[in-house]
Amino acid sequence: MNDIQQTLLNIVKPLCEDSDMVIVKQMETINDNEILLYVYASNNDIGRLIGKKGIMATSIRQMMQVVSKVEKKRINVKFEAL
Repeated sequence: MNDIQQTLLNIVKPLCEDSDMVIVKQMETINDNEILLYVYASNNDIGRLIGKKGIMATSIRQMMQVVSKVEKKRINVKFEAL
C-alpha cells in the first residue's frame, strides 16, 4: 500500500463502525496525471462515508486534494459497498 492509499485509509477508517472491512485500492487510469482510488466498505459504512447529499464524500475528496497538490496529480475517490 502506498502513501496515498494509506492516507485515505487513515481518513475513512475511524468514520466506519466495521473498520476492519474497509479497503482502499488504487486502480489504473488512462491519464498519467490522475490517481483513481476506490474505498470499499460495508453498506452501512458506505452510507456513512457518503453522508447526506454527499457532504461527507465531498469533504473526504477535499482532504485528498491536499495530497494531490504534493503529488502534482489529480486524485479521484470513489465509494463502493462490499
